[in-house]
Amino acid sequence: MQSVKVGVLGLGTVGSGTVNVLSRNLQEITGRAGRDIEITRAAVRDLASKTACDTSNIAVTDNAMDIVNDPEIQIIVELIGGTGIAFELVSKAIENGKHVVTANKALIALHGNELFAKAQEKGVTIAFEAAVAGGIPIIKAMREGLAANRIEWLAGIINGTGNFILTEMRDKERDFSDVLEEAQALGYAEADPTFDVEGIDAAHKLTIMASIAFGIPLQFDKAFTEGISLISQEDVKYAGELGYRIKHLGISKKTDKGIELRVHPTLIPHRRLIANVDGVMNAVLIQADAVGPTLYYGAGAGSDATASAVVADIIDIVRALTTDPENRVPHLAFQPDALTDTPILPISEVVTSYYLRVHTEDKPGVLADITRILAEQGISIEAILQKEPEVAGGIIPVIMLTQEIVEKNMDAAITQIEALQSVNDSVMRIRIESLG
Repeated sequence: MQSVKVGVLGLGTVGSGTVNVLSRNLQEITGRAGRDIEITRAAVRDLASKTACDTSNIAVTDNAMDIVNDPEIQIIVELIGGTGIAFELVSKAIENGKHVVTANKALIALHGNELFAKAQEKGVTIAFEAAVAGGIPIIKAMREGLAANRIEWLAGIINGTGNFILTEMRDKERDFSDVLEEAQALGYAEADPTFDVEGIDAAHKLTIMASIAFGIPLQFDKAFTEGISLISQEDVKYAGELGYRIKHLGISKKTDKGIELRVHPTLIPHRRLIANVDGVMNAVLIQADAVGPTLYYGAGAGSDATASAVVADIIDIVRALTTDPENRVPHLAFQPDALTDTPILPISEVVTSYYLRVHTEDKPGVLADITRILAEQGISIEAILQKEPEVAGGIIPVIMLTQEIVEKNMDAAITQIEALQSVNDSVMRIRIESLG
């Protein structure tokens, strides 16, 4: 049987890894796919640049559109990133009747609805396992392995950079800015780390997972994002004293009012398995009605790890090349006409517990004022930790854990607390999830 010809757009970290993995494991891959898979063409930005893979049997060009328009290429692997030229190339590939594999979470989160509709019309597949959590096969697990279940909620550590920073802050008592510099030096964070530390990268991935979990269109613009740049060493320490760890989580839940879609720092009980996922590793915890909780753990980035997911997608497409397009696994798990317009809840309507840190003057009546304000908003205190001032009459930190309350009530309480004359700093608020 004739081999399946593949064109790779981008030979950077993941692109080179894809070539290496496919070459190294060719015998196993052929046996699993049922046909030979051959990367015949690849596109790079600069022909003079070196790649971390052997391209001796690959025709390399700096014109990616030439590969997209090559009639012999059946599968396009888009590893350029971003939503500019990548969108143009993927759109053209679909128009040309080619299947697409991509690791581009921004492309899927922002333009997936449009691209999937085009692919459906043309009878081709867009595979995107590598777009979420690197080498962890979370898309396949949710879309196929959990197909019999009603998914209730999911929570994930889905950005390795943020997890590395929080781990270092906890284990080595370092400040955020110090660890961020190291993460950049190690290549974990970009020169502009905004996408990682402010939760945008995680929100792209969460948007995709939520659509698959709950059968809704992709709606990145409605995701709430909050970063970790304001997490201080004292917050990490106090969380530990209270039996919690701080993680930057992507959380999506289906409630009676709608679907929560939020990324933010979160206190998790230290005994939870996901609370012990450290360094640059990723993990996703899913609660489903039939199977209960399942945890998926592994490398969320890296050359070979992400290439593992890319090549697995290529294999899936090759296996299904002769399959009736109407009987392939749907892109977002549900058939296109079964997607629902369930509303995404604004963060103000989310119900959760909270960690609050308030810096107050050391004088009588301050704590009474704070607890009165909380009580007026219907907020009950679960635990309280009050530290001694470093100097008599100085500033003291008061740490409180609250019971569950709707966020808009907490917003109102914080506004009033910050208006107190005895409170001379912004209130630090971190949401708490038991994940039980």
